[in-house]
Amino acid sequence: MNRGSVKFDEMHDAEGGVREAYSGYCEWFHEQDTKSLKRKDAEADENFRRTGITFNVYGEDEAEERLIPFDMVPRIITANEWRKLTRGIEQRVSALNSFLYDLYHRQEIIRAGRIPERLLRNNEAFLQNMVGFTPPGGIYTHIVGIDLVRTGPDEFFVLEDNARTPSGVSYMLQNRETMMSMFPELFTRVGVETVSNYPRRLARSLAACAPQSTEGKPNVAVLTPGIYNSAYFEHAFLADQMGAELVEASDLRVVDGKVQMRCTAGYQPIDVLYRRVDDDYLDPLTFNPDSVLGIPGIMDVYRAGNITIANAPGTGVSDDKAVYSFMPEIVEFYTGEKPLLPNVETWRCADRESLKYVLDNLAELVVKEVHGSGGYGMLIGPTASRREIADFRKKLEAHPENYIAQPTLSLSTCPIFTKKGLAPRHVDLRPFVLVSPNGIDITPGGLTRVALEKGSLVVNSSQGGGTKDTWVLKD
Repeated sequence: MNRGSVKFDEMHDAEGGVREAYSGYCEWFHEQDTKSLKRKDAEADENFRRTGITFNVYGEDEAEERLIPFDMVPRIITANEWRKLTRGIEQRVSALNSFLYDLYHRQEIIRAGRIPERLLRNNEAFLQNMVGFTPPGGIYTHIVGIDLVRTGPDEFFVLEDNARTPSGVSYMLQNRETMMSMFPELFTRVGVETVSNYPRRLARSLAACAPQSTEGKPNVAVLTPGIYNSAYFEHAFLADQMGAELVEASDLRVVDGKVQMRCTAGYQPIDVLYRRVDDDYLDPLTFNPDSVLGIPGIMDVYRAGNITIANAPGTGVSDDKAVYSFMPEIVEFYTGEKPLLPNVETWRCADRESLKYVLDNLAELVVKEVHGSGGYGMLIGPTASRREIADFRKKLEAHPENYIAQPTLSLSTCPIFTKKGLAPRHVDLRPFVLVSPNGIDITPGGLTRVALEKGSLVVNSSQGGGTKDTWVLKD
């Protein structure tokens, strides 16, 4: 695994030549007028602002809405590279779904000693209400985002699994739409796989997961916490693009054993609810009694088999970074195969020997909370101050079970467009996966997040990162 200062540049090889994936794009780019490109860059920002493509930041004094920076240089993946990634993603997502089914039934993987029982005992995302219950179609993870990082020509690693409520797909779609509107001629020169049919694929996949009791065409709705949620733009965008209803808790109630939506003619049953509300707020009669974001009694309807909730309650247990560290064992246990996409090397701080190693090497490692997300609650050793390292050491010593550690990877770089020309910046990739009884469907591309600051490894939008259009080339 590459570490340290050696970086893999996805556009240029070590001699400065253009790699195969970028050959068509670079030919086009060098034909362009720089002033025209700068105008296009400004137009893209204005387009995103006008469209309302923002996200909310909580706990800060400044305005809560921010524009997500967009970079107009695409991240490009060859067809052959994508085929390899697809096989690995399919294998991993299949194992994740089997793992969740097993956890909520016989727990064979724990009985076999392949993962410790404490992973469930200490995991707040494990829901006793789901024990013994099988969701419609046996699907737990209807929508999955697998975060990938690259360190070399054929070196891709899984950084995180997002099986609870993965976000960001609306930015993937808007990035592509923006690129096609700005540079239509570019897409006639370079054959790129489409991503624009994702909402249609999502609607089809969700409908296929409807309960057996559904009569006629399934009614699909998107449940949002409301306009103040950080991902509200995405909730509204996806509902509109799918032709589904966007609903809040106040629009729904349980009537005659079904979750029903208020409409002009009374109430209409909902068969599939794509919820963007966390488990704890989903049903005040089952979980947090103070929640105003959920539907009282929905869990009773769910367990009676009269509604599909996507993703299933309790899937968040697989997002835990301590569980992530066991994914090689999980993949092999349920598929009988070695993982095609490896994990990043991970030290579990709950283990005494691992903790000693981490404490001895804090300045060189990345340390993360097992339940953390969004780039918060982590230490990046090489860029941290002595004070930050000392403070984090105290946290680790007090609650080692709350943390895992990983090497500081030399993430691959892709160029971004700056006032001075192209400049390399670190990137990651989140492909989006749909799962139904009909199979696993992976959209060719995904959301590329980019660290806009020179040398930064943090790509999260909440931490100053931006996004790029992701191209998968046609054969």
